[in-house]
Amino acid sequence: MTTSNPAETILKVRADKWLWAARFFRTRSLAKEAIEGGRVHMDGKKIKTSKELKIGDILTIRQGNASTQEQKTIIIKALSEQRANFTIASSLYEETEESIITRTFLAEQRKWQNLAKPDTKPNKKERRNLQKLHSQW
Repeated sequence: MTTSNPAETILKVRADKWLWAARFFRTRSLAKEAIEGGRVHMDGKKIKTSKELKIGDILTIRQGNASTQEQKTIIIKALSEQRANFTIASSLYEETEESIITRTFLAEQRKWQNLAKPDTKPNKKERRNLQKLHSQW
């Protein structure tokens, strides 16, 4: 069964295989851990690793650690069980406009939060001035 485009012949794919093929996770075991950890939802409900996905399903995927966690809402456009290069993998799904706007807004917030921190610790004179300022309140 050699076809030029395997995505056309597949009707359903396991969730862990599709997430791996779409390059959301490096390995299937990482995709499995994310699904079992409740980071992948379909229609607002947690899914299982063996859940069969089909074209048109809407997934919400949380990725990253606590400080840089991103949430993507995607619509499945094509199915594949094989991992391919980025251009093919990115054609398997489409991220919703609302998701893109939210992610860019949160990225800007994180960027501005990091700018507020001083580069160095205050020296002795600056510490005294800060203490005077705090004692006045």
